Amino acid sequence: MGLFSRGSSARVTEELVLRALSTVEEPELGGDLVSRKMIKNLKIEGDRVAFTVELTTPACPLKDQIQAECEAALERVAGVPKADVAIEFSATVRPRGGILDKAAIPGVSHVIAVSAGKGGVGKSTVAVNLAVALAQEGARVGLLDADIYGPSIPLMLGTKGQTPLATSGPDGQPRMQPIEAYGIKMISVGFLVDDSQPVIWRGPMVSQLLRQFLYQVEWAPLDYLIIDMPPGTGDIALTLAQSLQNAGLTGAVTVTTPQQVATLDVLKSMEMFKKVNVPLLGVIENMAYFVAPDTGTRYDIFGTGGAARLAEQLGVPLLGQIPLGMSVRSGGDAGQPAATSDQPDAYAAVFREIAQQLAARVSVMEYA
Repeated sequence: MGLFSRGSSARVTEELVLRALSTVEEPELGGDLVSRKMIKNLKIEGDRVAFTVELTTPACPLKDQIQAECEAALERVAGVPKADVAIEFSATVRPRGGILDKAAIPGVSHVIAVSAGKGGVGKSTVAVNLAVALAQEGARVGLLDADIYGPSIPLMLGTKGQTPLATSGPDGQPRMQPIEAYGIKMISVGFLVDDSQPVIWRGPMVSQLLRQFLYQVEWAPLDYLIIDMPPGTGDIALTLAQSLQNAGLTGAVTVTTPQQVATLDVLKSMEMFKKVNVPLLGVIENMAYFVAPDTGTRYDIFGTGGAARLAEQLGVPLLGQIPLGMSVRSGGDAGQPAATSDQPDAYAAVFREIAQQLAARVSVMEYA
């Protein structure tokens, strides 16, 4: 809510304020804030003016820029020497259109799959820290561990041994209450199966479990539901991609390391999503390089430029590069996500920046 004093006898009107704010453009989508109907709850009471700027996502990476431009525009209004604008965001779930309405998850605005062409590239680490970073930005976030054969989310979020509470929904159907930690809701087969027991399930059983995780968990309300996908392009991954597309999947982001052997597999993974009409949101390069803590020397252990070349080939943005850090690894083992750490080699700021870029990409694709 913005609040400022007129500072003179000049009359500040709604028309003057909206005219000033119509000079401020939405920096990602284009068009001014007024034309895009992003100015809400404008009130003028005596020498006080208040309003809300409604953003397309709570994780908007350009909040500060929008705020500064709003302040500058309002300062040009006669009688308003200084504007103090506090940006708020909409908590309203955006309705979906088309065939997605048939199966979209109630109360969930965006469903994002985090995938990898092969195992060992840190896909789950990225999924966890993206979810936590989005929550840090003020979004309501859920994390669904669809990596059925290697569920690592409970360990990485310090929730091993917990069991989701079983309840009944308004329709009398069974529901599960997701486990919560670090400001996010989560569900995983790791909460339901003993660590010592291998998960030996065929495709139909996996699909049934995924459907339960999507529709029988009390997710709502969520701005983002992050899906940690199984690696590769096998039958299970393809089945899950098709099921998620029917559930209103917003798009898929892929995680890779720089070397060519990893990016080749990622290319296959992204082509799989394209075949089932899932939009590609971007590429994230994990383990991009290593900075020696004692000397500050940078080492490109897995080569350089692989993710950038892949992103260019696919025609999608490179959302960011995450260095190889010991605190990232140790935080995952200890159930303390790197995004919550203040250690330099946890690269918390990098995870937050990537989360912001992902949110911006979703806004551009869905709201432009």
